Amino acid sequence: MGRIKQSLSWWCFARQGIDPVQLISEAARIGYASMEMGPEEHWPVIDEVGMQVAVIGGHGTLVDGLNKRSNHDRIEAEIKANIEKAVANKIPGLICFSGNREGLPDDEGAKICAEGLKRVAKAAEDAGITLCVELLNSKVDHKDYQCDRTPWGVEVCKLVGSPNVKLLYDIYHMQIMEGDLIRTIRDYGEYIGHYHTAGNPGRNDMDDTQEIYYPAVARAIADSGYEGFVGHEFIPKGEVFEAIRAAYETFDV
Repeated sequence: MGRIKQSLSWWCFARQGIDPVQLISEAARIGYASMEMGPEEHWPVIDEVGMQVAVIGGHGTLVDGLNKRSNHDRIEAEIKANIEKAVANKIPGLICFSGNREGLPDDEGAKICAEGLKRVAKAAEDAGITLCVELLNSKVDHKDYQCDRTPWGVEVCKLVGSPNVKLLYDIYHMQIMEGDLIRTIRDYGEYIGHYHTAGNPGRNDMDDTQEIYYPAVARAIADSGYEGFVGHEFIPKGEVFEAIRAAYETFDV
């Protein structure tokens, strides 16, 4: 294993019709450290082959999230319940979502999201769990999503002021929204608690048909001192095991 702990996002690969046990076993054989966001029924198999579940969802839903105060009671209960589940299963991170703007100004949305996260930050700190607010593009895949720029997400983290509230920096999504990936990783690395990858355009393999030069991005992540997981979240164009092997080799730096 190189300097980066690599993970596979369950939904991208299980949807290809692969037997779950075969997928988990092959990922472990290749060298993956995690299979994330998979069904709870498969967690024991992931554990048996020596991998972790790096991250799971912290609350619902993506579009109706933390930027509404009316959601805070529900989200607090969901996150606290999932913190307990994460601790019991040695899962280090939970994914959180800003929700869609629906006309809400960005500065106000940041304040409201921070208010919601402050309600659960201490519980996350006490449990050693990182809450990762996901950065998603609002241009192609998630229209109107509010946490669609790194500086906005960083501002939320600063307003919360907890070492256990960070960002899920999705490289595919942020290439669409802002580019400048390596500089962002260097400037804001301390606020990143998890990474996702995929080729752009298309959200497919990280090969030479897409625009991101992932070997350099992988080195930048490793050089930043990041110690968490990088989750590959792309939809293979061809044979699944060949695709996940190629992804692993790209990030084996």
